[in-house]
Amino acid sequence: MAKQRPYCPCEVMDSEDPLFILYTSGSTGKPKGLVHTTAGYLLYTMCTTRWTFDLQNNDVFACVADVGWITGHSYIVYGALANGCTTVMFESTPLYPDSGRYWQLCETHKVTQFYTAPTAIRALMKDGDAPVEKYDLSSLRVLGSVGEPINPEAWQWYYKVVGKSQCPIVDTYWQTETGGHMITSFPAASELKPGSAGDPFFGQKPLLLDPESGVLLEGNGVSGVLVMAQPWPGMARTVYGDHQRYLTVYMSQYPGYYFTGDGGIRDKDGFLWVTGRVDDVLNVSGHRLGTAEIESAIVEHPACVECACVGIPHEIKGQVVFAYCILETGAKDSPALRQELRNKVKEVIGSFAKPQEVLVVPGVPKTRSGKIMRRILRKIACSEYDNIGDVTTLNDSTIVQAIIEIKKAEETQN
Repeated sequence: MAKQRPYCPCEVMDSEDPLFILYTSGSTGKPKGLVHTTAGYLLYTMCTTRWTFDLQNNDVFACVADVGWITGHSYIVYGALANGCTTVMFESTPLYPDSGRYWQLCETHKVTQFYTAPTAIRALMKDGDAPVEKYDLSSLRVLGSVGEPINPEAWQWYYKVVGKSQCPIVDTYWQTETGGHMITSFPAASELKPGSAGDPFFGQKPLLLDPESGVLLEGNGVSGVLVMAQPWPGMARTVYGDHQRYLTVYMSQYPGYYFTGDGGIRDKDGFLWVTGRVDDVLNVSGHRLGTAEIESAIVEHPACVECACVGIPHEIKGQVVFAYCILETGAKDSPALRQELRNKVKEVIGSFAKPQEVLVVPGVPKTRSGKIMRRILRKIACSEYDNIGDVTTLNDSTIVQAIIEIKKAEETQN
């Protein structure tokens, strides 16, 4: 060590040299190794961090994602540090040693921007407002949401209880493939509508297409598949070792557009809502339903804090809805409660969307990025217990066996 130079000279890289390879979570299929390049990715994460979160001198930025997935890469490491911002790294779980852990972190480090996932927000909602109110969160200026569509109930709790109705919520939509934010609300500039995705980031052009014909859907009050109409600096360049797969998945389905794989709705007021993976769209008696809208309806019931819905085959209706529900602390499972949860969907959406079955579970399988592993839930719902598939990307693989045991117990009783 004594003989070494006190500095390490930077290695000069080409702008298109690979910076890293990061695998997708595999929530809908085999994980893909996305290749991000040096200059474009760095530029895009730098810009999106600065403008989405309104970075100012002396800010303390806390993205509490896992550093091993794209949100951790982009918004713990590259984006914050490229702006010269202080960035906070978090390890462990928001529930240990108690559900005030995040808010203790914010108070201790005087965090100004706090960025987490809806799945964490819903888990913390279960324990009420008291763990939040113990801490001084007056340093917070901007709250961020990432990873999946945030249901309006979680948005309101985050905004009112954590942000004291003073901090705008930037609900960021993007993917491993995109490198940085594609759609987001902007602090002090965007009109906020709980649960909607927000505005296009600078240079982005999100559009909705008819899923069958690929025809552009214009105006408000329409739903279709979400595509991007022009390229951006941070987009992944290829799937490692399989460029044809990259072209097939993202560029070929709707020629001339980047296909996100997600569905979207532009409501009557012009707000864009991301409804979730197109793979997760259910066709129940001719009605196309996004899992996100059914789940949002169920969690409007005060006893349910989180829900995951999947479609299972039905010989008459084509598909029916199977709902996995997580109850709030103190709520008890019962046939009457399950019926109430089913009826909540009837009340909010309509009787055609009512789940065929509701199973109360302690949790659902999620990737480390917080995405629900629906392919596993579909297998369990169809009693295909010996064909679950790869569980290596799960945050907690033990939950799979726990759900299987509950489902088998239900089958025995029936």
